Order: sequence, then structure tokens, then C-alpha cells
Amino acid sequence: MEFALGGVAAMGACIFTNPLEVLKTRLQLQGELKAKGQHAVHYKNVFHAGFVVVKNDGLLALQKGLAPALWVQLVMNGSRLGVYGFADSAGYLRDQNGNMKFSKSVLITGAGSVLGHYLASPLFLVKTQLQSQAAASIAVGHQHRLTGSVQALKDIYTANGIKGLFRGAGATIPRAFVGGSSQILCFEYTKQWLDYYQITNNPLLKSFVGSMVGGAAISFMMTPFDLIMTRLYNQPVEASGKGVLYSGYLDCVSKIFKSEGLTAFFKGIGPMYLRLGPHTVLCLMFFDQLRSVAYKNFPPQSHKLH
Repeated sequence: MEFALGGVAAMGACIFTNPLEVLKTRLQLQGELKAKGQHAVHYKNVFHAGFVVVKNDGLLALQKGLAPALWVQLVMNGSRLGVYGFADSAGYLRDQNGNMKFSKSVLITGAGSVLGHYLASPLFLVKTQLQSQAAASIAVGHQHRLTGSVQALKDIYTANGIKGLFRGAGATIPRAFVGGSSQILCFEYTKQWLDYYQITNNPLLKSFVGSMVGGAAISFMMTPFDLIMTRLYNQPVEASGKGVLYSGYLDCVSKIFKSEGLTAFFKGIGPMYLRLGPHTVLCLMFFDQLRSVAYKNFPPQSHKLH
């Protein structure tokens, strides 16, 4: 049940936040492996990017990659929130007073996030490539010219097999562990802090405040890892499936740093927060409230749902 609740909650949030994921992807790919001032700037900021995308590709372009994005959320957050919810309900994450155990919480939520991200990697790969596709006048990064997510998965599998579908999947591990654990822990610790100081007893308000803090935490912590993953997913590949621009994770990090500088790792942090802030609020509030409803009559003995 926890896995289903987590997946449904995340899919509901994704419908509203996918446009910001499209804009974030474009900003992260802009000026790839080029020094500042030596590349065209199609997107000045997230708001300008939104205007440019709509002007050149139409309003529906803001929802590019929505189909695989929804599947990503179902698999990724179903696993991530499912592992967290199961462990929490089973009493692994809290002490006798209901307070979070930091080390266990980091390890378990991080492991659940890694599992979900890795399983969803083929879908994330296609989603990224679809979201990067644009009119020639505003195109950034490599343009794969996909016709659809199902056909893209078939083509990748035909060309390079299972290995091709999981190309770049290793980049999801640090992104998932850091992002997933920081988001959920900040969410729970904020609610715990609100309880401790008796600031509010409103469960909906506690979920809202906790998810706002969790959204800020995951945006800052995950942006560099997310940028690296985007670059690895979107790069062109040889017939053998080997990346043309980057040979691996560390090579990608090195080339970005040498070509674009340290600040390049935070490209897209604006839309990252604008996306993950609302997404975290919607996802974790949906998840919290769905769990409260699901366990209203049969609450887990080890954990009082907020």
C-alpha cells in the first residue's frame, strides 16, 4: 500500500510541475562545455525560458515528456516513498517517543531513493531527451529527434540492449541518495520541530511547512547531481552505445568544471526550486494525507501519522 500511495501522490504532483522540469532541462543544457560568453543564450532565466518555449514551440511544449515523466514518478517515488513509509510504519525510523533516528533514516530513505531512481532510469533517459527537443532556433544540447517515448525505448533497446536503456543510470545514485534523504528528513524533522514547540496541531499545515523546507533542501542539495545526470542522459552516443561527449561520471564532472566553471553545476537551480518546491509540497502533502486516510482505522502501532 505504501508503494501505491507514494506513486499516486508523486504522479499527481508531476502533472502540475512538469513544465518547470522542461525549463530546467533546457537551462542545464544551454552552453554545454562552453565558457561563459562563448555560446548563444536562448534562455536568460526561467521566466524568459517559459516565454521563449511557448513562442517558438507552442504552449503544449511545456508538457513535453509528460507521459514518461508520470511513469518515472510512479516507479521512482513509489519505491522511494514506499520504502520510507513501510520502514516508518514498521518502527525502524523512530525511537519510543516518535522522534526520527537520524542515521537509520538517512540510510533507509537514501536506499529507497536509489532503488527507485535506478529502476526508473530508462524512463528518465527518454524523458530528458524528449524535454530537450526544441525548434532549431532555440535548441540546446544534442537533439535526439524522438517521435515518442515507447518508440524511443524500442529504438534504444534494439540498438544497444538493456545496457543502452540503463545508460547513465550510475549518475542517478548520488543524485537519488542526497536528494531523497535530504528531502524526507527535512520534511519529517520540520514536523517534529513544530510538534516539539507546539506551534500548530493542524496536520495539513504541518505537512505544508515540512514540505516547503524539504523542497528547499532537495533543490540546493540535488542541483549539481541533477545537472550531471541530465548531461549524461542527453549526450549523443556512438553505434556501440558509448557516449560521445563524456566517457563516464567523473569525466563529465571534470569537463564541466574545466569548460564552464564551478558555478555551472548550479545551472537551472531557479527552475529546480520552482519545480521541486511545489512538487515536494504537493507530493509529500498528498502522501501524508493519503497515509492518514488509509490508516485512519488501522494506524501502525509504532508511528502516529501526522
